[in-house]
Amino acid sequence: MKNKGDIFVISAPSGTGKTTLVRLLLSRFPTLSFSISYTTRLPRPGEVNGQHYFFVSEKEFKKSIAKGEMLEWAKVYGHYYGTPLTFVQEKIAAGKDIVLDIDIQGAQAVKKKMPEAILIFLIPPSWNELQRRIISRSSDSPEEIKKRLEAAKKEILAAREFDYIVINDVLEDALKELVSIIQATKARANKRWPEIKRLLQA
Repeated sequence: MKNKGDIFVISAPSGTGKTTLVRLLLSRFPTLSFSISYTTRLPRPGEVNGQHYFFVSEKEFKKSIAKGEMLEWAKVYGHYYGTPLTFVQEKIAAGKDIVLDIDIQGAQAVKKKMPEAILIFLIPPSWNELQRRIISRSSDSPEEIKKRLEAAKKEILAAREFDYIVINDVLEDALKELVSIIQATKARANKRWPEIKRLLQA
């Protein structure tokens, strides 16, 4: 019997480098599928519909919620974000692993519905560095920066609810930790039990 795939949920405060690390992680594990979220916010410079997010209207998003088509959803900074349920179910049923790049509310919702999900929280090396990274994002207004810094404090406190905490100081070191977490997950006893059965049958 084929093992079900694993769900890796990666969350972090804004400015922690989550998007970059997820992209690098996907390049290291070609078998990992990325779950593209739906959002009602406008695309940022360089973002492509269907690649970074599915950009939809608030009306469309609420219709999906009503139909039960979202694994999780949340309203963050005035915009809706959500993960399509069918995509995730189909992938893990086929034995494929999937990574979700979602906010903390979303991660908590996934854990409630799918307790087997592996939650990973990224943090910056220091508060000053987090401020520097957020301010350097030219796409954010001063008001938006203030909101994100205030939210970051609350989000970091929620890190204790996650299975792993990775510090993104040196990018390559943080990536190595993420790779190690995935490799260790694949080596769990329940995942390797089919190998035990084959050994015994021989």
